[in-house]
Amino acid sequence: MAPHNDAPSPSGSFTAGFNRIPFRPVGSSSLMAGHESPLSSSYSTTSEASDLHMTRPLVPGVYVPTMCFFEEGSEDVDTDTIARHAVRLARAGVTGLATQGSNGEAVHLTHAERQLVTSTTRKALNDSGFSHMPIIVGCGSQSTRETIQYCREAWEAGGDYALVLPPSYYASLFAPASETIIEYFTAVADASPIPIIIYNFPGAVGGLDLSSDIIVQLAEHHNIVGVKLTCGNTGKLNRVAAATRKMSKTHDPKNPEFLVLAGSADFSIQALVAGGHGILAGLANIAPKACTRTIELFNQGKHAEAQEMQEIVAQGDWTAIQGGVVGVKSGLQSWLGYGGYARSPLPKPTAAQEKKWKEGYRDLVMLEKSL
Repeated sequence: MAPHNDAPSPSGSFTAGFNRIPFRPVGSSSLMAGHESPLSSSYSTTSEASDLHMTRPLVPGVYVPTMCFFEEGSEDVDTDTIARHAVRLARAGVTGLATQGSNGEAVHLTHAERQLVTSTTRKALNDSGFSHMPIIVGCGSQSTRETIQYCREAWEAGGDYALVLPPSYYASLFAPASETIIEYFTAVADASPIPIIIYNFPGAVGGLDLSSDIIVQLAEHHNIVGVKLTCGNTGKLNRVAAATRKMSKTHDPKNPEFLVLAGSADFSIQALVAGGHGILAGLANIAPKACTRTIELFNQGKHAEAQEMQEIVAQGDWTAIQGGVVGVKSGLQSWLGYGGYARSPLPKPTAAQEKKWKEGYRDLVMLEKSL
């Protein structure tokens, strides 16, 4: 599918001047040391600047788009649970975390709340001995200007990489041949203090699906370092992985210059076969060990065992896909005793849904407990 309909519209640069957006240094953020956010609960979010901005390379593995948890009744951000959840995932052996994704209900959060979630996650990891673990932060917005602002706020809060969806609201007015998309990502990458990961998720952007040609072209930018493909197109994944590998100055499978990630756990080993480097998948909130072990088995050459485990993971992921963030939180609540509900206006699950989703995760959770 083409990235967008090639409707005629004025061409030329729509991005001039965005590098002149005022940039507040890290010390000015209200979420940094010495400033307590009115949105926080009892969990402190202060962190030393040296721990915030150490180098954390992207390496192959399992990355988890974490959940955002809310206090019952008030729907205030529950930083205690956010911190505990992040540490649980880190201890399970995942490679990195991502805040402000679909599972993190980014669209339900204010700018300040987004920074609060990321800074809370960073401090929790640092305090628990995981200061090396990278944090990817969802930063996509409909305007180039606000996307750059999100990237800068992510850096202030301790984020290491920005995950960016393409804009889509005015897609019918975009310049032809994907010119607007290329200008958008180029302007954001030019101005962002942290490297960019392209997020291709047609279901979240009105069907806009970036082609492998566009992704490979954008990968030439020095500040664009990876892609998350939630489109499920393993052919596209293969083309992007192969092209970016050939573009690399020095190919190192353990430290690729451009990271190619599947956006769902149900095609983990398929992505590896196609040359991908791992997954960035919401199912790992429930079963981080199972997701990690599936990839480890494949990389060890134990393909039959990996395929057997992939079948269980894929079935569990189908439950997650059907229930979305509401269903994943319900699964966490049913099997691990925490999770709560999504923020309004998302509905609370019915008793029948809770029962259905709990059973849908049963085999996956049993596998997780066995590891």
